[in-house]
Amino acid sequence: MQAVKMVITGPFSSGKTEFIGTISEIDVVSTERKITSSAEKIKESTTVAMDFGRITVDEDLVLYLFGTPGQRRFDFMWDILSQGMLGFVVMVDSTKPETFREAKRILETFESYASTPYVVAANKQDQEDAWDPEDLRIILRLRPEVKVLPCVALSKESVKNVLLELLYSILEQLDADNA
Repeated sequence: MQAVKMVITGPFSSGKTEFIGTISEIDVVSTERKITSSAEKIKESTTVAMDFGRITVDEDLVLYLFGTPGQRRFDFMWDILSQGMLGFVVMVDSTKPETFREAKRILETFESYASTPYVVAANKQDQEDAWDPEDLRIILRLRPEVKVLPCVALSKESVKNVLLELLYSILEQLDADNA
């Protein structure tokens, strides 16, 4: 049995917990806590350590999904959660341009932890004011080979497509490393 550790990261309220919850075959292990600050009342709770989910792809492959906290005050968990990851997803709420700079900072931080494949998930593509994935590529100044994928974190099919693209990239790198 091959186990693949993937990290789901991104800014506060970008959809990481929903993304994992939509696809996980187990109840998500979550460290959500109520938000007490009035400045962040756009949602009721936030991840303070991690979210954890699992997907069995087939009898030979299981994916372990580790969601990071999005708030900077919990970023000490990022390095811990990145240990042993074979790839990561950067979630971006494509309806909130004010979070794009933070998404870029998080992406660069995770790139510095390990040279593993990653994809960018342009979340909330079902909303009218969502930025197009190719426009996100430009604003985040991503290399052409980085996949920027449309995503709706509450859609199982959408989440599956993002994870499959990341998995294909991981398998390509593993094959190249073994060649």
